[in-house]
Amino acid sequence: MDSGWSTTAAAREVGVNERTAQDWRDGIRKINNTRIRSDGTVVDYATGTRYTVPVSKISTRAAASVKDRYLSLTDRLAIADGLLTGQSLTQIAGAIGKHKSTVSREVRAHRIDGLYLPYQADRAAAAARARPKESKLVSNHALRDAVRDGLAKRRSPEQICHRLRRDFPDDERMRVSHETIYQALYFQARGGLKQQVQQSLRTGRTRRKPQRRPDQRTHRFVDGMVMISDRPAEIEDRAVPGNWEGDLITGESNKSAIATLVERTTRYTMLVHLPCGHDAESVRDGLIKTISTLPAHLRGSLTWDQGSEMARHKQFSMATDMAVYFCDPASPWQRGTNENTNGLLRQYFPKGTDLSIYGPDDLEHVAGQLNDRPRKTLDWDTPAERLRDLLTA
Repeated sequence: MDSGWSTTAAAREVGVNERTAQDWRDGIRKINNTRIRSDGTVVDYATGTRYTVPVSKISTRAAASVKDRYLSLTDRLAIADGLLTGQSLTQIAGAIGKHKSTVSREVRAHRIDGLYLPYQADRAAAAARARPKESKLVSNHALRDAVRDGLAKRRSPEQICHRLRRDFPDDERMRVSHETIYQALYFQARGGLKQQVQQSLRTGRTRRKPQRRPDQRTHRFVDGMVMISDRPAEIEDRAVPGNWEGDLITGESNKSAIATLVERTTRYTMLVHLPCGHDAESVRDGLIKTISTLPAHLRGSLTWDQGSEMARHKQFSMATDMAVYFCDPASPWQRGTNENTNGLLRQYFPKGTDLSIYGPDDLEHVAGQLNDRPRKTLDWDTPAERLRDLLTA
């Protein structure tokens, strides 16, 4: 065509339809489910065939840009190429930088007669992204009433979503995702219906709580933490004595606290008096004072949760020569011995009481009673007897 040929003659020369030649002339390099690569290779995704045409003179029309969180046309073409060459979904996902489940959903949603058609999939996705779009809960009155009834029964959005599939198995109109329900509820909260939203959601929140993946969490303390996953195996199996678990039990309105230390092998308990509060400095000083009373071979390590009271953990380690390991967030079972001991201590220090009224002598008396209690896990020995055996050995 650059040489003055007609569209019909040029199309006949390269062996394509005249309409295809017109699209190429206009800068369109995709016809239905056919992709033309820069080297002239044509891939027909409908049939799986490939052939070559001279396309050096054909211009390229840029695909509409989409956010990184969505699949682009380039991503969909890479998925189609991967399927044609026999790659697994995991390999395809790794090549385009997406999660395997994203690729799996994409292929499952846009496969026709066993073939994945990338251009058709991209057009469908573009149509689905069109905004503004009326919510299903606005246009479908029956669906909205069903969701409202579920919320009135104190059901969560996810429970409502799956129950609708069970109650209306043949009615595709009675389908709604839990995310759509959440968005509708939070939108109402912004409109001033906070009380109704708080009654509908179990958490009572009227706005979303930001979530982070574990690898996106900000560091809890200025000093780097050593996580429990890096704790040596001999600590985990309680083979070596001298490794402790620690925590705080707090009093009324969290205004007072007692630090608890439990030895993992013997279950021996020590209580730390905190008369000046339970901020990081007070806890550091109290732990150093208590741990310093132990012989060196019983100062192995300390495992704690990520409470702010341990912000000075590095200074504690330098003063006592004890390594400090931190549990994962919201994982109290990783300090099971200490959690169990704290439950026993509530018999002496009930929740909601003022713990500042107890002095060092009181704490020593309570710790003595716990250490004199026979334990089934110790074959009915007491923690004090097990610790005595270690000291005399």
